[in-house]
Amino acid sequence: MLSTIEVPTKMPKTAKKKKKKRGDGPMPSGGAGLIRFFEDETPGIKVGPTTVVILASILVIATVISHVLYLFGN
Repeated sequence: MLSTIEVPTKMPKTAKKKKKKRGDGPMPSGGAGLIRFFEDETPGIKVGPTTVVILASILVIATVISHVLYLFGN
């Protein structure tokens, strides 16, 4: 004999998740350590993100140019 199981069509009110507004609540524990790490001052050269992007772009362009010159040089 087969028995039938009733499936509820709506979730009970207690099971619904509440929507939180952005920015509410404490920070996750994993993120707090990163913020504390990056706030510490360390000795050495300070390089901004713009400088890193410019230097990386120059490196890529120089590599492409050297490959093109090598192909046409042979």
